[in-house]
Amino acid sequence: MADVFDVLRQDHEEVKAMLAKLEAGPTAAAGATASQLEGRKKLTEQVIIEESKHEAVEEEYFWPAVREQGAEGNRVTDRAISQEQDAKRVLAELDKLGAGDQQFERLLTGFTADAREHIAFEEEQAWPVLRAGISAEQAREIGEKLVKGKQSAPTRPHPHTPPSEGVLKAAGPAASAADKLRDAATGRGRD
Repeated sequence: MADVFDVLRQDHEEVKAMLAKLEAGPTAAAGATASQLEGRKKLTEQVIIEESKHEAVEEEYFWPAVREQGAEGNRVTDRAISQEQDAKRVLAELDKLGAGDQQFERLLTGFTADAREHIAFEEEQAWPVLRAGISAEQAREIGEKLVKGKQSAPTRPHPHTPPSEGVLKAAGPAASAADKLRDAATGRGRD
């Protein structure tokens, strides 16, 4: 089984690839067709779904483990969770907009830059703190929890849900079920 760092690295690479594709794609301002804009919206929905699941399981399993590493772990975790809460607010707004809206591109451009900054912060600041404080077995255990947790994680951002392990364990399953019902009813996340 992959360890926590492999699982998170794979998530980061998937998100960065989707963001690069969105950056390269035609925008409404550049004359994108209705079909291209629909594809752009669907890809953005996929980013939102993957980011929502990723952040939910990080807040439930990864950040508590980083926080256990003492003062530096607390500092890194506080900054990262602040970044993630900001991202959730942007993603919630973005999820409501069509790809033809001017605000859509502004939000997407800002999110893309912020997401890359957050990924770099996490990999360069948080990973070394956690890596120094846990064993290889613990890293695998956290990795397993992340993989398993993503299967039942919310598919939408919930910026008003406190990013605490206890709240997420209590509210996460209900939020996830509601998200999946909404997704099924609207066709969101399907090709």
